[in-house]
Amino acid sequence: MSTTTAVTPLTTKDAEILVAAVRRAAETAGVTVSISVLDAGGHLLAFRRDDRAVLISGETSTRKAYTALQLDAPTADLVDAVQPGGLFHTLPTALDRPLLFIAGGLPVHRDGRLIGAIGVGGGAPEQDHAFASAAVEALA
Repeated sequence: MSTTTAVTPLTTKDAEILVAAVRRAAETAGVTVSISVLDAGGHLLAFRRDDRAVLISGETSTRKAYTALQLDAPTADLVDAVQPGGLFHTLPTALDRPLLFIAGGLPVHRDGRLIGAIGVGGGAPEQDHAFASAAVEALA
């Protein structure tokens, strides 16, 4: 008989910590961003768009969070597998529509288990990734 230890799910308090950490990092860099936090089921737990952020960055941050949740892998690892040496934001496809990659989207774990994801959009891809990384570290 196997037993599993219960892991506390991502809470609204956790989401507030994640959002606050991104906001601090983005404000320090002078960048306006949108931030989306999803729980492990893919439900939007928190969203924040600064007034000066590009309107589309809200959709972008949510898509980044969903992608991070689905792939459950650090952005840098995925990017290195596709394009060694750098982050990128979009990848052209044969359908003439770009495939959004997740520089700025990261899964969130607790006790080694996936509990959600965060997505940041609005800055350069490497900035968004740094902001999301700062948030995940703040929650740890």
